Amino acid sequence: MINTRVLFLLGISLFALNGFSQTGAIKEKATVTKNRNNLSAKLSDYMQAQTAVNGFSGTVLIVRKDTILLREAYGYANYEWKIKTTINTKYSLASVSKQFTAVALLQLAESKLLSVNDKLNKYFPDFPKGDQITLHMMLSHMSGLPMDFDTLYLNEVSLTDDKVLKYIAQNELLFTPGEQTAYSNVGYYLLARIIEQVSRKSYSAYLKENIFDPLKMQDSGVMTNEEVITNMADRYIRKGEKYTKNPYINWMYNIGHDGSYSTVDDLLKWNKALYGTTILSEKGKQLMFASYNEQNFGYGFLINPFYNQGHKLIAHDGGFFGAMTSFNRFTDDGLLVIVLSNNESPAYMLAYGLAAICFDKEVELPYHHKKVKNNTALYQLFKGNYETIKILEKNGKLYYNDFEIELFPESDYKFFRSDDANRTVEFIKDADGKYTIIKLTKAGVVEIRKKQ
Repeated sequence: MINTRVLFLLGISLFALNGFSQTGAIKEKATVTKNRNNLSAKLSDYMQAQTAVNGFSGTVLIVRKDTILLREAYGYANYEWKIKTTINTKYSLASVSKQFTAVALLQLAESKLLSVNDKLNKYFPDFPKGDQITLHMMLSHMSGLPMDFDTLYLNEVSLTDDKVLKYIAQNELLFTPGEQTAYSNVGYYLLARIIEQVSRKSYSAYLKENIFDPLKMQDSGVMTNEEVITNMADRYIRKGEKYTKNPYINWMYNIGHDGSYSTVDDLLKWNKALYGTTILSEKGKQLMFASYNEQNFGYGFLINPFYNQGHKLIAHDGGFFGAMTSFNRFTDDGLLVIVLSNNESPAYMLAYGLAAICFDKEVELPYHHKKVKNNTALYQLFKGNYETIKILEKNGKLYYNDFEIELFPESDYKFFRSDDANRTVEFIKDADGKYTIIKLTKAGVVEIRKKQ
């Protein structure tokens, strides 16, 4: 095979070898470079505006087919000392951690040490209805186990495995296992404990030896309450325009479903590994990346969720007391979008906006919204059903879908939502001069809906 890098260094192109002029090839390469630079500039402008207007703090990485489009850090890793984030800042991943748990379990299955069809009572014999719950159901959120047990690990320092298991076991299942779907952190916590039982290693040690070390993810690990982790971002909760520090978390028990930390560069290594078979076979990946229910849950990932923008997407978001994370793999496009935040910035929304820019969709930059007086006589013309969106009018005010979300006017025709100023609604006339179109923005991404 011809080494294209060597040819380029020698001033020769494949186009020239195939009978095309070298000048034409250079022009084409220049065009590609210009387009890439323009895209990078758009992505950078978007994030700079998110930082200036909405106070984003975190790190962003966008890569398409090995080309870095954006790799930048914004805001502060520590607000008290005004220590800025860097590319090497480590972030708590929240529920993005689930994919590591899923891979670890599948590795053990490939080693014939367990099966995804095993019943929960094989590992916890006295667990109520454990004979009805499989590991597959837990991986795909179909077990019926409750959402969380955070009332324990947010409040108690002196917990034991037995106490936590007893607390979890006393709660009723939400439904008959396998018949419905409900997101469950409890299920992934129990999977982490099963990994420990089968491997005879701590969850942290297993991930380090079988995932992080083989992939040279040297800046990744599992949180503890004692370890000093270099370059680790503190986490902050938004309270209006101010921030408070996150509460105590007992990290010994906030694992499996949460608990991991990493950097954007390490997650890039992880993403590349998921395209190969270094850590998991093709068969294992097929199991992980299948969609098992109406909510599109695979194992540790969502498969083609509703926000896929018409492109094949394997993704997962996370959010827990300051940590907001989003990991998005548009696999057919070779596009990776990662947003990691430490101040509750809506990483999943920003990732949605950044991906839309990459797909050349119309995306508005964020700006400060100001409520103004407007022509309320128009409201009677605005109200109605716009596909899945209902615009309601009551007592001279407009509402979005129900009377909980008011629309605040910033002009006669454009409004922002009371629950999220970054989501706007603009009323547009059709060719007949009637208001039958609304232009929605979500994280700046433009969507059009027509009146029914």
